[in-house]
Amino acid sequence: MSTDPAAPGDSPFQTDRTPRDEAPQFVLPLVVRIERDAPPARTDALETAARAVLTILGDARSTGDGEWAEVMRDWQDARIRKVVRRARGSEWRRAEALPGITLTGKSAEVRVFPPVPLDGWPKDLAKLQVSGTELDDPEPPAPADPSLPVIWFSPELDMSAGKSMAQAGHGAQLAWWELSEEERVEWRDAGYPLAVRTADPDRWAELIDSGLPLVQDAGFTEIAPGSCTVVAEHPALR
Repeated sequence: MSTDPAAPGDSPFQTDRTPRDEAPQFVLPLVVRIERDAPPARTDALETAARAVLTILGDARSTGDGEWAEVMRDWQDARIRKVVRRARGSEWRRAEALPGITLTGKSAEVRVFPPVPLDGWPKDLAKLQVSGTELDDPEPPAPADPSLPVIWFSPELDMSAGKSMAQAGHGAQLAWWELSEEERVEWRDAGYPLAVRTADPDRWAELIDSGLPLVQDAGFTEIAPGSCTVVAEHPALR
């Protein structure tokens, strides 16, 4: 349930190292709560993960002289790696005891933590499972509200729930980077509303050429390097 994105602006299948590769590498941990008898709906988990990433980006502790500001800057100066792990019961309670922010959706709970070095995970997070979890939608999601930001997934790729959660977070983050400070504050004050949907093939072809923020995966897990995974469509960027 992990992913390592290509840096924004990288061309597909780029192999040359960039300054982002030379910088110290950090990862943003996310943990999704999955109880055996009450797993979250897949789309809600993806949307909640995207909002979790936005929430930590916009949190006062992540900016200026905040307690997380330095590590947030270091993380964003390198590849914006994210890893999603799963927890239940006592595992979830231990994860909640660590510094971070919990986001709640309709059925999903996702906790996001300040970035950590690739080999420096807190033990209560490091031992959580990364793979082996699939989520489903009990019913097909309704069409996205056209007034909301939408994270559009490629119809051509098949990714696990955890990988998809991380990709949704990447898309939301790229959109965030493109917004003005005023637009970010407006989004934050509204509670970061957004939708995550899979585009149909014709719509996907339009989105790829739209100039909107596009995530191209580095190919460390599940899919080929350079794969175009999501496009972030924010009303301010249309």
